[in-house]
Amino acid sequence: MKNQDTNSKPFPNEKKLWIYIKKNAFTIFIVTFMLAMVLSPDFKAFTIRQLMVTGLFNPKIEQSQSDAAQGVPVEFDYFDERGVARNTASLKGKVVFINFWASWCAPCRAEFPSIQGLYDEFKDHPNVVFLLLNEDSDPSLGTNYLDKQHFTLPFYRVAGPVPSEVYQGVLPTTLVLDKEGKMRLHHTGFANYSAQKFRSQFQALITQ
Repeated sequence: MKNQDTNSKPFPNEKKLWIYIKKNAFTIFIVTFMLAMVLSPDFKAFTIRQLMVTGLFNPKIEQSQSDAAQGVPVEFDYFDERGVARNTASLKGKVVFINFWASWCAPCRAEFPSIQGLYDEFKDHPNVVFLLLNEDSDPSLGTNYLDKQHFTLPFYRVAGPVPSEVYQGVLPTTLVLDKEGKMRLHHTGFANYSAQKFRSQFQALITQ
């Protein structure tokens, strides 16, 4: 019995460890959280997605060209799904949703479900085009990510220089062009594009 009692007692080092954990639980939580944010794109994307639910990151389509970068015309080359080079100028007459993204970009991952939701609603509209431009160094990383997450968004690549007014290397960057090919939205960083208010603004732009 004496030996059993001795063995059941915690070792001194184990006891000290539990005391340390109890005293520093909040600090340990914060350090663990920050490491997860840095090391895991999926965890970071999940956290950002929870922030998006608050409605603080809802984008806004400007109602007039003068309110959105002076109605800058957006023209640059991209490769379509068949690898054919095209220019955004050929999309005039349609409302165009443009998103620059990469598979390693946690904010891109966070907003992708909302973009998928917007795409599902308007993909069959004859006057709407979705131009999702992948910026992965290896395109297969982008296609693998879309397949793994079961996203059905179209996959495109930039085919030449992009005007700095359009894209400066910040991911994600999103634009909405009106039927004249001019910007009505230019947003850097993550946003919720399936919010009801944004969908209504998008629909209003289509009917103009």
